[in-house]
Amino acid sequence: MDPLKGLPEATVIRDPAALEPWLRDESHVRGVLPLAVVKPHGPAALRELVKRAKGEGFGLVPRGAGTGKAGGCVPTPRTVVVDLSEWPGTIALSPRDLCLSAPASAPLREVKAAAEAAGLFYPPDPNSWESCALGGTLATNAGGPNACKYGMTRHWVLAVDALMDDGGIHRFGIDGVKANAGPNLAQLLVGSEGIFGFLVGATLRLLPQPREHTTLLLPARRWEDLLELPGRLGAAGFLPSAFEFFDPAVLAELRAHGPEAARRLPGEALAILEFDERGCSAEPFLADLLDLLGPLADGLEVASEGRQRENIWALRRLTSAFLKERHPEKVSEDIVVPRSRLPEFFAGLERLAIPAVTYGHLGDGNLHVNLLAAGATEPEALEAQLLALFRLALSLGGALSGEHGIGLAKRKAFLALTDPAQLQTLRAIKKALDPANIFNPGKVI
Repeated sequence: MDPLKGLPEATVIRDPAALEPWLRDESHVRGVLPLAVVKPHGPAALRELVKRAKGEGFGLVPRGAGTGKAGGCVPTPRTVVVDLSEWPGTIALSPRDLCLSAPASAPLREVKAAAEAAGLFYPPDPNSWESCALGGTLATNAGGPNACKYGMTRHWVLAVDALMDDGGIHRFGIDGVKANAGPNLAQLLVGSEGIFGFLVGATLRLLPQPREHTTLLLPARRWEDLLELPGRLGAAGFLPSAFEFFDPAVLAELRAHGPEAARRLPGEALAILEFDERGCSAEPFLADLLDLLGPLADGLEVASEGRQRENIWALRRLTSAFLKERHPEKVSEDIVVPRSRLPEFFAGLERLAIPAVTYGHLGDGNLHVNLLAAGATEPEALEAQLLALFRLALSLGGALSGEHGIGLAKRKAFLALTDPAQLQTLRAIKKALDPANIFNPGKVI
């Protein structure tokens, strides 16, 4: 008997040949063939899916645009993929409340554009912001360059609408910044990767749009000088809205094989610094900044006009796709270390002799370590390299993931390296909220 026959308010895809696009996300993980893909168009579909999943013993895997990098949305055995790309709803702005509400299906680019059209600002900006869906950013607590100043997605979530174990859609939180009536359950669900319930919408906090930007392309003659700069900036009272970097190995790849603009990049290593506070484009601000940078300011390019800024950021945005095209079987990790311990991390990485190139968010210590030869490395050796990388980050007070999440890709390492008390707590919450284990089974814990 077909467990999905007659499912209301939904499109159901069963043909195995048609299910191929849902087996992968942007990670190196490949899922197994799901029982089906369901695109719900209303709450009746979700209510019935939960009922049938419990009755028939299958799991439900949430999916947005499929741009995740941890295998969180790929199907595990005996599951149905719940593709929320057609979930109904519109973006509704409330300028007086400095917030907007949107469905999980809303593209993040449209959420950001709606805020900008009203002179407001939604900061989260993962590298996939032009193609990802809001729901995926909520589920993974997405970050991006702006996290350096503005924090992760969860910092901007006031309330969520979530499908829970009873099949109902429940609202957690309010459309305001103060709601202190017990623990914040909305924040429990944000970043949970769908293991407690599925996020189908949210209300997001906004800020007035920054009126000034100054973007600097900063070549470094000595790679080590960049590693000390995040701490020096903070101590001197500078808080960049973004601080990105390319290590010497990434820069060499870009120069040798990248687009024409990348082949002319200067320096042994390279950073992008951006500021967005009032006065950041004025002479006094820049003079103080240049004084702090000292010899690092040699060869500095400053952009305050939109097209110049976009040209600089285009180089950063293409890096991930460029490396993926050059090395299709690479494995990209996104470990975190405290900014004060960045030099120790890179010294440790050199001692480990792991063949890797690194770029990413130097301003908040979130490093994208890419093992380019992963496809040609024996699985056992690759796993050993990854565990060594994770242990190094943890030994310095860091974390396994800064913004991609755990999903399937890091689950084994997460279970091996995480405090057992933390795992026990997470499993207790999972059992309380999802006793039948239907929500994204086999992920994270």
